[in-house]
Amino acid sequence: MNANKKYRAVFDLQAFAKPRVVLSKCIEFEECRHDGRIISSDLVKKLIPHVEFLTVCPEVEIGLGIPRKPLRLVSVKGELRLLQPATNRDLTEKMRCFAKSFLDSLPEVDGFLLKNRSPTSAFRDTRVYSGINPGAAVVAKGPGLFGSIILQRFPCLAIEDDGRLRNPRIKEHFLTKLFTLATFRKMREAPSHKALLEFHSRNELLFKAYHQTEARILEKIVAMKEKQSIAQMIKDYQQHLCYTLKRPPRCGSNLNVMMNVLSHFSDKLTKEEKSFFLDSLQKYRNGMLPLSVNISILLLWLRKFKEEILIKQTFFEPYPTELMDIETMTAYCNGKDYWN
Repeated sequence: MNANKKYRAVFDLQAFAKPRVVLSKCIEFEECRHDGRIISSDLVKKLIPHVEFLTVCPEVEIGLGIPRKPLRLVSVKGELRLLQPATNRDLTEKMRCFAKSFLDSLPEVDGFLLKNRSPTSAFRDTRVYSGINPGAAVVAKGPGLFGSIILQRFPCLAIEDDGRLRNPRIKEHFLTKLFTLATFRKMREAPSHKALLEFHSRNELLFKAYHQTEARILEKIVAMKEKQSIAQMIKDYQQHLCYTLKRPPRCGSNLNVMMNVLSHFSDKLTKEEKSFFLDSLQKYRNGMLPLSVNISILLLWLRKFKEEILIKQTFFEPYPTELMDIETMTAYCNGKDYWN
């Protein structure tokens, strides 16, 4: 198979790549919570046809039963330890060994979706106690032991817990990042200057919405094809793609991108149509209209004026429409930073 045929076979920009996601097994897959329950998730149910899930329950994997006595993160002389108060067992090293073995064995993945508030799997909101006695005080909150190792090892991937994904803005960012990274991984299976250029071209507006400075750097990397090997270009591009997607777009960046799109056909609009759309953008800025309303208006005009190249931009559809719901479509301008 020659390079061009291989490229076409594995990398189709018109289709979404199927992300690989490590998922807590107790979410929709198996009754393995410490109390023997299974966790229901509407999002995971929707994702199943579109995602390759690799499930794991770290606590079961280190030999704990179902059901089992709860675990607790405890600060011991300034060090976090994973303890089981009922048995006084210290499972810290056992969990660390499992985490290394499990993560070493993974194929390349695009994200992690694990259980929130878990002393092993959580990424942000695990309680850290001063001791194992029932009245011990909560002295901090942070990632679980397994979760903290993932954060250190995979800082650029789409990583969230099931609790935070109830927030529509966080969910939108997670899904966008997840499917973008999956498409990039797929492209790297048969890398070429053409494949990288097409990937960047289709994501150009999305990247400008996310981070304009990094988007310009990505553009410069793509333009280096006469001076750098494809291997070096992919390496540099991947590093700056990580920086680009670190945080979700700000409202001002989305507005700039939409104004840029408008400029492609503004001369074909009536004065009333322009005024209507500019008013709609202002309402989005003021938190009175969701982004999806403005996106729908632009898509209508793009189809009307046959702007085929712009229609294919991932800014308008960063992940499969089947995963969109009323919550993500009604996400408003919000200045709160959920990623600190």
